Amino acid sequence: MIVELPDMDASRALAGRIAADLRAGDVVALSGGLGAGKTTLARAIIAGLGHEGEVPSPSFAIIEVYDPPLVRLPLVHADFYRLNDPAEADEIGLDDYRDGAALLAEWPENAGGFAHEPGCLSISLESTENGRRAIVSAGSAWLERGSWT
Repeated sequence: MIVELPDMDASRALAGRIAADLRAGDVVALSGGLGAGKTTLARAIIAGLGHEGEVPSPSFAIIEVYDPPLVRLPLVHADFYRLNDPAEADEIGLDDYRDGAALLAEWPENAGGFAHEPGCLSISLESTENGRRAIVSAGSAWLERGSWT
């Protein structure tokens, strides 16, 4: 599915759809080059889950954790840009962070990828002459929810 994102309202609308369907165990894998809008979309998803206020980029910390009541479900926001090898995701304890939580993963390919997981919603962001475009590929768990076909 291709979603045109000509402005922030369109990005917030996509983020709202994702936040409404997001469940513990899911992954939203955000790919795209530097400046493609991964962190912007992640912040909008976190806001859609109920978080108010600033959402720091996890670029240097790698992982930021959000727990209820600040958000409606436990959430891990990770930026894997600085990982040089997928094994480093294990070294930082990613599986422990993910236990019972949803994961927003920027640069998922640097952590070995998540597209093989049924609960993965892969979103590739790219620039267009009219703004941005999201190419969305839903795992089977998302497809069962009906609005991601």
